[in-house]
Amino acid sequence: MERIVAGNPETHSRDIVAENLQRLQVLFPEAVAEGQVDFDVLRQLLGDVVAAPDEMYGLNWHGKRRARHLALTPSTGTLRPCSEESVDWDTTQHVIIEGDNLEVLKLLQKSYSRQIKTIYIDPPYNTGNNLIYPNDYSDGVRAYLDITGQSTGSTRLTTNPMTGGRFHANWLSMIYPRLVLARNLLSPNGVLICTIDDNEVNQLGLILREVFEEGNFDHVCVPIVHNPRGIQGKNFSYVHEYAFFVYRRGTKAIADRLIPEEDVSWSQFRNWGTESERQDAKNCFYPVFVKDGLISGFGQVCDDGFHPHQTEIHDGVAYVYPIDGSGIERKWRYARQSVEAIQNLLRARKTKRGYEIEIGKNFGLYKTVWSDKRYDANEYGTRMVGDLVPDSPFTFPKSLWAVYDIILAATGDEPNGIVMDFFAGSGTTGHAVIQQNADYNRASRYIMVQLPEPIAGSDAFSTIADLTKARMKAASKKLADENPLFAGDVGFRVFKLDTSNIRAWDPAPVDLDDALLAGLDHIEPGRSEQDILYELILKLGLDLCIPIESRTIAGKSVHSVGGGVLIACLDEAVAGHDVEQLASGICDWHEALAPDDESTVVFRDSAFADDVAKTNLAAILEQRGLGNIRSL
Repeated sequence: MERIVAGNPETHSRDIVAENLQRLQVLFPEAVAEGQVDFDVLRQLLGDVVAAPDEMYGLNWHGKRRARHLALTPSTGTLRPCSEESVDWDTTQHVIIEGDNLEVLKLLQKSYSRQIKTIYIDPPYNTGNNLIYPNDYSDGVRAYLDITGQSTGSTRLTTNPMTGGRFHANWLSMIYPRLVLARNLLSPNGVLICTIDDNEVNQLGLILREVFEEGNFDHVCVPIVHNPRGIQGKNFSYVHEYAFFVYRRGTKAIADRLIPEEDVSWSQFRNWGTESERQDAKNCFYPVFVKDGLISGFGQVCDDGFHPHQTEIHDGVAYVYPIDGSGIERKWRYARQSVEAIQNLLRARKTKRGYEIEIGKNFGLYKTVWSDKRYDANEYGTRMVGDLVPDSPFTFPKSLWAVYDIILAATGDEPNGIVMDFFAGSGTTGHAVIQQNADYNRASRYIMVQLPEPIAGSDAFSTIADLTKARMKAASKKLADENPLFAGDVGFRVFKLDTSNIRAWDPAPVDLDDALLAGLDHIEPGRSEQDILYELILKLGLDLCIPIESRTIAGKSVHSVGGGVLIACLDEAVAGHDVEQLASGICDWHEALAPDDESTVVFRDSAFADDVAKTNLAAILEQRGLGNIRSL
């Protein structure tokens, strides 16, 4: 039974550097020796394609190397479940995470790698007044606890004034590692959307082209009119911001937009031009039935020897064929086997010759400028949040409908994809997701991450994360009240970033005796079974909303995660006489579950009465096919 201790790879997030080194060793084994890269050899193997640093196109700033290093440094933290602040904990698939999004993104790398369909973010716009996320710490989780007042340190979030010599550099160092980590989470057909204003639009465009390399991804910048009345400057009144859409080149990543019924354009259902005649597609020559001026159905494909008139009447039903005014037999736009699926888009128009069948275009490509009045952030952002959450101190949140349409365009026809927002703010993204689910009968999920940034001068909310949760509770209730037939998910699970549940050995203890006693149990004081269980889920790369079943075996609480992929008994005491019944019960349950993947079984190391009990339990499990046994 292998023991998991601090420093073990399973106690920290995905190690991207180690993975990159493994890939490099596979491609260029000559360039890697004893875990070190020989760059001289690598340059020789690459030949003349290695460019001089001062001749490369791209964006550089003071701190870029440090920012890249931050993205590659694993996190040793965890996410602690907070069921008392959640809604419908046992059934919901939505997640709200309180914490520094850099550390959270690292912790999500194993569980959600290439799983996120849509990533929408609205980062700080670097106006000089907004708070900036720090990037100059070595222990991200402890610095986060310090910054948010959960520890006794003195570090605080600060503004990034325009007068600072590294005004742009600070912002770029903040956004760069987060985009790098976000790229790892995006699914192959996924879309990342980032909104921004004029302060950093040019820099963001360049940095996106580096992280999402231009040769493999398309980048489209869409101005969105979000403040029609304008923000007054010295020379211009600013009415718009920008949204970058990034998606893999060659994919149909952006769904077609629906056109309102009053704006639908109609055209002939009969083909014209080249390759539009009957012999060009014989399965497209069949009658359309019209009764009382309405399309009532479709006939079978006509035989080659059958040559009808454009419109024929049989028993009060008009049989309309794709024949033009010159008597040329043409074809319909859709084959007989697929036309019924678009019947609602067709209409019959009375003419001198009988009927003309027309098709309405109720969808089209999104345009590269968005100016719908619903995108007004005052009306559908500030006022909406204020109505949902009275006394909201949040200023100028995004219009619900702007985010709604962005997500709708990016998710397309996928009915249950994951939407992530790691600058959640007031929770507009989560609100948009549940509203879409109700409107389109979908089951999309959201994962929102928000720093519990203090809100000054508010009696109702101490942090922005509190506002996020309050808005989602209010929006969920309003949605349920307005849509009584909607039975979809309107809850959310809350998790909070914290230090690992697994305690590290103190190499310089003040009291050696106390340190030795504390070393017997590697679990931090005050941590619950649920805390430990979810750290295991996270570090093993399982979904935070994966099903968990619990039962009592030999008087001990045993948890089965994901149908037996993980089985954990975290009881604090396992005596020798408990071993056989406990091990046999776990094996019986595992066999009944019959998981497809190999199971991991985890125990609390300090729970065993002695090494004999520990060894005997492991032996029974291994004899019954459970060989991957770990202890904490």
